[in-house]
Amino acid sequence: MVLAIIMASYLMLVIDISIVLTGLPRIQADLGFTPAGLSWIQNAYTLAFGGFLLLGARAGDILGRRRMFITGLSIFTLASLAIGAAQSPAWMIASRAVQGFGAAVLAPSTLALITTHFEEGHARNRALAWYAAAAGIGATLGLVLGGLLADLISWRAGFLINLPIGAALIVGTLRHIHETERHTGRFDIAGALSSTLGMCALVFGIVEAADAGWGAAFTQASIAVGAVVLAAFLWIERHASQPLLPLAMLTNAQRNGAYAARLLFLSGMAGFWFFTAQYLQGALGFSPMQAGLAFIPVTVPQFLASVSVPHVAHRIGQRRMLLAGLALCVLGLAWLSITAAQMSYLGGVVLPMLLTGFGQGLVLAPLTVAGVAGVEGRNAGAASGLVNVAHQLGASLGLAVLVVVYAGGHTSAFDAVGLAWHTGVTMGVAALLLLAALSVSARYIDFDTDRSN
Repeated sequence: MVLAIIMASYLMLVIDISIVLTGLPRIQADLGFTPAGLSWIQNAYTLAFGGFLLLGARAGDILGRRRMFITGLSIFTLASLAIGAAQSPAWMIASRAVQGFGAAVLAPSTLALITTHFEEGHARNRALAWYAAAAGIGATLGLVLGGLLADLISWRAGFLINLPIGAALIVGTLRHIHETERHTGRFDIAGALSSTLGMCALVFGIVEAADAGWGAAFTQASIAVGAVVLAAFLWIERHASQPLLPLAMLTNAQRNGAYAARLLFLSGMAGFWFFTAQYLQGALGFSPMQAGLAFIPVTVPQFLASVSVPHVAHRIGQRRMLLAGLALCVLGLAWLSITAAQMSYLGGVVLPMLLTGFGQGLVLAPLTVAGVAGVEGRNAGAASGLVNVAHQLGASLGLAVLVVVYAGGHTSAFDAVGLAWHTGVTMGVAALLLLAALSVSARYIDFDTDRSN
């Protein structure tokens, strides 16, 4: 029951990252977003999510992980209500940021509760496999569900359904999950604010380049401010008595490799979800519901691959499974970059989706295992926070960069042919990011279970 509640809550978090994608054209029309501004619907959520994750992890250690689990669920659910009622771009973006903050409080407790309820080894690996399956399946389920709701009811319904789900999870948590041991400590507010503001400034500058260009003074100033504030964050963490990010945790090469590979992997995959959803509607003329259903060639293989992870890992080892999954994703996005200009769903999209689905289903579980391997119990929250930070910030940075690639110096909307061509170019760059994730994984990530294979 504990694992079911944890998976359901994390599934809700991940679904809300992707549920807006198939409804983006409707949201843009209803609220008046610009093409570049549309990316902030995602980035406001993922930046707040990633920026406050370490603070959320520390809060779980100090105040109790069940308490923070319930607090995060409550903030997330109420913010979903505000998003469903949004009447302007500013309202939408602000509410998504609050929702991301709620996710940042909730998410570290989900993974930390797994590490405290399941012993390291086979039991924890199976639990983490299901946890990673929720992360992977949630992304595609959100696309399908978002399209269905946008067509049949409204894009707002995709957020309002969180109200009964969140309430049920809070009740289930109170009944079935016991509070964890609390540790004394202090909150590193300066670290949390500097990391979040630094990433926001950096991503804002990159996205601004899509409209104003890299040479614009505001673009350069925003990126410079982001770099300076992030440097200040590292200085704060080095001198803090109880830092959010214990820098000693970054001395393990395998875990560092897992964080870097996860960041690069999400950088590429964020572009796949964001731009393919718009390609299906803008270039191929699909309705939101049809676009959501068009992702089934990703959903089904990803589900099959995710649930088979324990068996596959036992047969060929975690390392080989990880590298094979990344290679399939690279091939899928590279293929889509070539065939996008054909503007044919059956001829140019389905097969790349199949490869990408199988690949992603094999990747997230071993990356999660590598990211928390060998961590002491007292650092479980920080380790789980770092895994999620790499996940969310990778998506934010990757989407920001790919928005610039997609725009290609144009500030107006594209016709169907132009949209298809720019999507192909963007998928090519996304494939390169996945290739970098593959290279990092091959160089730095190894597992004890592989050494007997």
